[in-house]
Amino acid sequence: MDITDYPGPSRDATILELRAFSRKLVRELGFMRATLADSDLAPSAVHAVIEIGAAPGISAKALGHILRLDKSNTSRQVARLEADGLLERAPAANGDARSSALYLTDAGQKLRRKIDRYATDQVSHALRRMVPADQQALVRSLALYADALAQDNQSGVSADPSSDSIVEGYQAGCIGDIASLHGRYYSKHWGFGAYFEQKVATGLAAFAGALPAEGKALWLYVENGRTLASLAIDGDPHTRIAHLRWFIVDDSLRGTGIGRRLMTQAMQFVDARFDETYLYTFKGLDAARHLYESYGFHLTQEAAGTQWGAPVTEQRFTR
Repeated sequence: MDITDYPGPSRDATILELRAFSRKLVRELGFMRATLADSDLAPSAVHAVIEIGAAPGISAKALGHILRLDKSNTSRQVARLEADGLLERAPAANGDARSSALYLTDAGQKLRRKIDRYATDQVSHALRRMVPADQQALVRSLALYADALAQDNQSGVSADPSSDSIVEGYQAGCIGDIASLHGRYYSKHWGFGAYFEQKVATGLAAFAGALPAEGKALWLYVENGRTLASLAIDGDPHTRIAHLRWFIVDDSLRGTGIGRRLMTQAMQFVDARFDETYLYTFKGLDAARHLYESYGFHLTQEAAGTQWGAPVTEQRFTR
């Protein structure tokens, strides 16, 4: 399908919302208090107990890496837990005298079980207020967010979409990602259903399966292996007419310029090969129309139709 828009909040607004939600989570989970999880320990110590219990024999170096603590802070944390009788050291299995293996004592194991019960009850009570579908969506979203944060922390640099390259051609998983982008947005905002998403997926699969091909190209913006924006040109070298298709940008990239970068590459491609480019969309996608018109497209046809599974005023734009 050709339809697209740039709805939803800007990336800056999304960042502010995530920061606000993160602060609220910190408060609601109790990390602002002096002690955590119905224990007498500070939050960092509680996490140390959990990680040592999950990996008996872990080294202080590995523990510090997991907790994102430097060497001196890790040493102080381990010493405090050892002094409280919650942790004991043993020679490292590899025989390295400079390192030791960390284990919870019986008192430490008892405390860990108490912390686990508290945390499980806390999460369980919260989940009772959510339907199962929302629970699973939450798990998936938090997993993606946590992984993204971890990758940035490990690399020591912040992800900047404007500095990443747009890739050309089929990439594994892109068909499902692009169909999903279309399906989620147009279901939420326009009431389109399975028919529409299936049409996107089957048409795109046939197109991508024929690549590389003369007059045809597919550009993708990919983050962490997932396609978050796409645009295709399906051109006929004999008629010298090109069809712009499957142009969509994830809401999280609004305001980053990714859409314009895709359009610029596509227009450079068609200008070198074709006399005319057209696309289909429908009335009401005002932001998309503004973008198209800024690249020289103009409305040439308008009529009521249902080709996407719901009644809309279909439009054809030509450049």
